[in-house]
Amino acid sequence: MIWKKTYSLDELNEMSKNTLFEHLGMQFTKIGEDYLEAEMPVDHRTKQPAGLLHGGASVALAETLGSVASVMCIEDLSKETAVGVEINANHLRPATKGIVTGKVFPVKVGRRLHVWEIKIYDEREKQICVSRITIAIVGRGIL
Repeated sequence: MIWKKTYSLDELNEMSKNTLFEHLGMQFTKIGEDYLEAEMPVDHRTKQPAGLLHGGASVALAETLGSVASVMCIEDLSKETAVGVEINANHLRPATKGIVTGKVFPVKVGRRLHVWEIKIYDEREKQICVSRITIAIVGRGIL
């Protein structure tokens, strides 16, 4: 298991209250030994004017998954935190309704740098987006 601290789904969802995560209707749904999953509705909060899932909403889901996964890999959050450095996304197919699910996997989890891959699927398990995020682990005094 790669996680340094064990969180329950309830704890992850609670810590995300009053953030973009909650505003977009995201919810953590599964914690595995080396992955984390969250869902997001495709609705009025996450669609663009043409009725498709907004690419920025997919990136928000991906960044949330990568950032929280990095937080779960930090031993002492009173001394260090995770900050995003770079994210990219390839939007592979549209989603117009239902729920999308993002799943984050580690590419590299080092002492100061984490790289994560996030795959987002629709309800038919068709991949709609693939993203990669780089996270820096920094001392709390840096911020």
